[in-house]
Amino acid sequence: MTGPMRLVFSDVDETLVDVKTMFDFLAYYFTGVYGPKGTRFAERVRRDLVARAAAGTPREVGSRVYYRAWTGEPAARVQARAAAWFAERSADPGFFLAATRRALDLHRERGAVVVLVSGSFPAVLEPIAAEIGAAHLLCSVPETLDGVLTGELVGEPLIGEAKGAAVRGMLRRHPAADPADCHAYGDHISDLPMLAEVGHPVVVGDSVELVAALPHARVLGSGVGSGVEAPQ
Repeated sequence: MTGPMRLVFSDVDETLVDVKTMFDFLAYYFTGVYGPKGTRFAERVRRDLVARAAAGTPREVGSRVYYRAWTGEPAARVQARAAAWFAERSADPGFFLAATRRALDLHRERGAVVVLVSGSFPAVLEPIAAEIGAAHLLCSVPETLDGVLTGELVGEPLIGEAKGAAVRGMLRRHPAADPADCHAYGDHISDLPMLAEVGHPVVVGDSVELVAALPHARVLGSGVGSGVEAPQ
């Protein structure tokens, strides 16, 4: 790497990939392992979380409810099924949002270090990180005991303010990176704490709230060929 170090942070769901990984993998896993019973279970979990969100339940609370759905599942099986999920989903040309992936590729080509930041979890995110060449992964971490998921998290779910704290921690561990020279990509107002930590925030998609909160941010279209100009 030549010149000053630059970190590039990116949210994942609907910023880098065109799915909500937590819901998509939940359905894939429970259907694949338990058949129709698993499909119904995953749908009940999804409906419950959607209803909680509509009622104003904080996303951090909803995240913990989501991870409790995994109570008792063997971690090794979840990992293996996640690898199969990624292989299947990533074969779809629309899985990665073209504009964001191209932007991250350009950053890496110029020597930047890419960091994925997500409320999803390692089994799902690690194949995505490996595919795009991300050097670091900041995410929610499910607790395991004797190789089995307990349904709890190690620490806080990486949502909202926790994303900002995680980015600040990464910047402290890399003092050669000036936050003013770093970039961050996000699509939802909950990404604001992360985007506010860097000098070059980028809004992916059409979040009116996020654009209003960050009037100086670059806006990047999510479709093929839209907004893929080289990042500065």
